[in-house]
Amino acid sequence: MIETHAHIYSDDYADDRTQMLDRAWEAGIEQIWMPNCDHTTIEGMMALAAEYPGKCLPMIGLHPTYVKADFEKELMIVEEWLDKYKFIAVGEIGMDLFWDVTFREQQEKAFLYQCKLARKHGLWIDIHSRSAFWETVKLIEEFADPALKGIFHCFTGTLEEAQKAIELGFKLGIGGVATFKNGGLDKVIPYIDIEDIVLETDAPYLAPVPYRGKRNEVAYIDIVAQRVADLLHLTKAEVIAATSQNAKNMLNISLI
Repeated sequence: MIETHAHIYSDDYADDRTQMLDRAWEAGIEQIWMPNCDHTTIEGMMALAAEYPGKCLPMIGLHPTYVKADFEKELMIVEEWLDKYKFIAVGEIGMDLFWDVTFREQQEKAFLYQCKLARKHGLWIDIHSRSAFWETVKLIEEFADPALKGIFHCFTGTLEEAQKAIELGFKLGIGGVATFKNGGLDKVIPYIDIEDIVLETDAPYLAPVPYRGKRNEVAYIDIVAQRVADLLHLTKAEVIAATSQNAKNMLNISLI
């Protein structure tokens, strides 16, 4: 399996990070893709990339909830890193209007600028979109570059939203919410092609049932795979094979 989105550098794992990762490898995880948040998360993320080459793969980007009045300084750091290291993607980036809309305009500017950086470096983008799906879509359409591809990470939207994301050339990152009783994805996943799905945990957040409310970890992606299999009437092995290939295809596409 390929875990396409996990914050394994988080302080939540300060006491048992090695053991948590050992459980992931034992569960059959081949790679863990690490999204960045801001300048404070780069050091820990890059240390893991160096410790586990080819297994812990970093992205670089400015997370929308970390966008503040001085966001340009953060974007300069992102740009500097892109010039000196080969990341797998620009992320996680996007729009978040759930917690606070104070810096909405700055979020929009940061997103569009990072889309430009992604295109410049031939990378796809990893999108965080919370209470802002159509606002994010509007920005993608405003950017108007059909070569811009990526993943809508932690997708929890409607079937209409899923179809729109796919139409734009994006994959849907499916995680623990798929196991929630009222998560809504039981009304979406059965109508989506497995070719449009990748798996993630967003660890340490959004742990799947039966661990909901507790610290999430990468090994729990196995639970997500089983839930997707149940909803698509496939075997877990088929889901793992297909979603892993979908993820590998993201790494292999040339966007320049």
